[in-house]
Amino acid sequence: MREDISISYRGAGYEIGRGKHFYGIWTAGATQSQPMEWWPDTPEGWSGAWARFISIEAPGTIVPVSPPAPPPPAAPARPLEAARTALSGASPAAALAAGLIALGVVLGIAGLFPSYVAGASLASEAELLVPHLIYFAVWAASAVLILRGGGRQRAGALLGTGLSAVTFGFYVADLGQVISGGAHLMGAGLVLGLIGWAACAAGSVIALRLRPAAPPAMPQRHEIAPVVMLLLAGLGVAAAFVPSWDSYTLQTSAGATQTVTAGYAFANPAAVIAGNVAVMVGLIVVVAAAAVWRPVRFGAALLAGAIAAMAAQALSAVIQVAQGVSPAEFGFSPAQATQAGLTISSGLTPAFWIYCVFLVALIASAAWMLLTPAPAAPEPARPPAGGPQAQGAPHAPLAVGAPAAAGTQPLAAGTPPTAAETQPQPAEAPNSPQR
Repeated sequence: MREDISISYRGAGYEIGRGKHFYGIWTAGATQSQPMEWWPDTPEGWSGAWARFISIEAPGTIVPVSPPAPPPPAAPARPLEAARTALSGASPAAALAAGLIALGVVLGIAGLFPSYVAGASLASEAELLVPHLIYFAVWAASAVLILRGGGRQRAGALLGTGLSAVTFGFYVADLGQVISGGAHLMGAGLVLGLIGWAACAAGSVIALRLRPAAPPAMPQRHEIAPVVMLLLAGLGVAAAFVPSWDSYTLQTSAGATQTVTAGYAFANPAAVIAGNVAVMVGLIVVVAAAAVWRPVRFGAALLAGAIAAMAAQALSAVIQVAQGVSPAEFGFSPAQATQAGLTISSGLTPAFWIYCVFLVALIASAAWMLLTPAPAAPEPARPPAGGPQAQGAPHAPLAVGAPAAAGTQPLAAGTPPTAAETQPQPAEAPNSPQR
């Protein structure tokens, strides 16, 4: 007898329903309570059970018996209520990770206003302020995603990790100015910025460790060309980060002209060069990890964090050129510049535009990864009617709209589920230019 079984859908040969702490598939009309196969009593378990059911049942024969009632639509929540809901549903570890990132963002924003390096604040220089605001916005987005749980949690952790890996080099380059020039150059803003970066990086790593990552995999044949483009784009961005980006043309009233370039990454003190090298190494490591990350869409999230950091550098360079330059930057007083009829025009070198081309290619690679569908699982052998599926047989692909997730594979048939097996599974879920 099947007193504790509720059948939701029935076909010509099989039926699917819910038992105590599990979803299961039975032979149609069978009287035994033991299912052929069963899955955990979770949303992911239902997706896996339904995918298996439609793969073994004859098309067009499935009819509803007593489908589960859909949940009532939730009323739109105000921002504060939405935040409380997210916090109440997050695990303690996820809340800790998001809290660390939020703390880091707050400290970073506070560090925009005091002296950063050599008495100047980040807030007083737009070409330095804008990149940091981009960093904080991306970290804040990663914290929100981590609190959402499931796949969003994994994406948020990877987004924050990718950004942290690349910005590490930028903060090291800033600290390098202090190391090479003396401790008197360090301001409270840099101290707050370093602590804020450490908090954001720690929160991202904690969130990344909440669930084990899928093992890396070599790209399949149809993925080889896009992956090669991704790797070449990453190497191109790293290489184009080195040359000078800024170009200045000095012209006097007598017609004499001189062109000067600035921003060469290796034309700095050793400590600053170390930071610039760390940026390039961090970028290449993130790109390589994203290429083999599975599922591919999560690799896109990791790559997006690195792209945000490098795109912020390009935007910083454009802002700096748009602001112009003072003759004092070249050792001329305003009076001397006026007397000589000196004019200075600023622009960007070809190396900068090459950098932008590679950056666009990197963005295109991230978009391809985000839109790449998960590969379908092999079609299983049809189990004999009325009999259990052989243990270890492959399982059917999930239905369209019901992606596979951890914990959705059926439990072994032929033995009742243990207490551990029936427990719900968790859902899958100039400083820039510092060159």
